[in-house]
Amino acid sequence: MSDVTAVSQDTFAEEVLQAELPTLVDLWAEWCAPCRMLSPVVENLAREQAGRLKVTKLDVQEHAALAAEYGVTTIPTLLLFVNGEVKERITGYMPEARIMEKLGRHLA
Repeated sequence: MSDVTAVSQDTFAEEVLQAELPTLVDLWAEWCAPCRMLSPVVENLAREQAGRLKVTKLDVQEHAALAAEYGVTTIPTLLLFVNGEVKERITGYMPEARIMEKLGRHLA
């Protein structure tokens, strides 16, 4: 079972914007090779940071309007939301250690 929650236009506000924990949103698409490379890294983050970080995925093909609302033009893009606000934006594939460098200061 995955520790990553799939979100949609309908569940985004509740799952991301109103989340109690800092929430990472992985914006991806099935056809995107770098997205598929990043997927195991995101899954691992979800497991290792459970209780400190909520991890979600948003399919940009199914929810293009939501991706556009946050100015996402390149995938993969990771957005970190804290109290409903974007605090970090990571574009493209990056190793887990680099991602944690950027996210760490926002985690309790």
